[in-house]
Amino acid sequence: MHHGKFGKLLNKKFWKGKNVLVTGHTGFKGTWISQLLIELGANVSGLSLLEAPSKPCLYDLLGLDKTLVDLRGDITSLKTCNKAVNNSNPDILIHMAAQPLVRLSYQQPILTYNTNIMGTVNILEAVRNLDSIKAILVVTSDKCYNNTDSGESFDETSMLGGDDPYSSSKACAEHISLAYYKSYFSSNNIGLATARAGNVIGGGDWSNDRLIPDIIKAWTKNESVIIRSPNAIRPWQHVLEPICGYLKLIQLLYIESNKFSGSWNFGPDQNKIKSVLDMVKMLQKFWSGKSRVKIQADNSLHEANILKLNNTKMKKKLGIKPKMSFEDALNNTIQWYEGFYYKKNIKDITYRQTIDYISS
Repeated sequence: MHHGKFGKLLNKKFWKGKNVLVTGHTGFKGTWISQLLIELGANVSGLSLLEAPSKPCLYDLLGLDKTLVDLRGDITSLKTCNKAVNNSNPDILIHMAAQPLVRLSYQQPILTYNTNIMGTVNILEAVRNLDSIKAILVVTSDKCYNNTDSGESFDETSMLGGDDPYSSSKACAEHISLAYYKSYFSSNNIGLATARAGNVIGGGDWSNDRLIPDIIKAWTKNESVIIRSPNAIRPWQHVLEPICGYLKLIQLLYIESNKFSGSWNFGPDQNKIKSVLDMVKMLQKFWSGKSRVKIQADNSLHEANILKLNNTKMKKKLGIKPKMSFEDALNNTIQWYEGFYYKKNIKDITYRQTIDYISS
């Protein structure tokens, strides 16, 4: 059976005409998921802070403000959240807005907690008495687990924790979401799931302290790259893997809320996780220019060395298999950035990578 350009994973009929509110729609993952939702025929509204999350900014490069309803404001204000919800009347809420950086969370704990904890409370509160809402996805992080660096692999029942403001704020967001589900949503057959995704890579991420953007920035200027933790192991995956997983989960959650509510890991297979150094070496292989690297270990701020996610539940219950190899993920990422720095059409590259992935 030929499934056309949307493959088996995503159901275009399901998304057509659905009202979807995406918080954090101007961020890296927010932009990728918004452009895919638009492609699937959804009516997308987005709520984000006024200022761009990075410079350059993928959202602006793709010109998405022309194809979705662009709402601006801070999720730490309940009034803002209510306004956005009334404005968009969502069938589906995808909550991605966050303070996403571990290192910044050490400098700005209050901002991190306000955004990641109270922001989550506010947006859930805003949709709580909404007639139209049917499915809610709260995107947290694979850092929400209590990671003692023992190398154990975390499944959805593992203990939550976090030694820094960012990680602990995401663990709190998990508790809040599941409490809201049990207290308010489950009795009305509204589905609520949380998604804990691995480290995403892909074109268009320019946030600070992100490994690949930092590497690409340096190499395009012919500078050498400083690697802080060469041996850190992360569940890297291309951004299209988790966001297509999120949409597949929402399709199921919408129809069978009780069965699919709860927490979900999204990540690569265990045997595919790599160290920072592995990744840098492979990037050097794909990069056409000069690519110098300096290793300078920095242990001043604690970040876990080993992070392994167990993705069995996702594979068994959602029928999702990770399908982009580590090499392809890095190759796609490098092609995207080379396209950007050599002034090729970024919209085309993003669209083509999206369609290639979902139709494969």
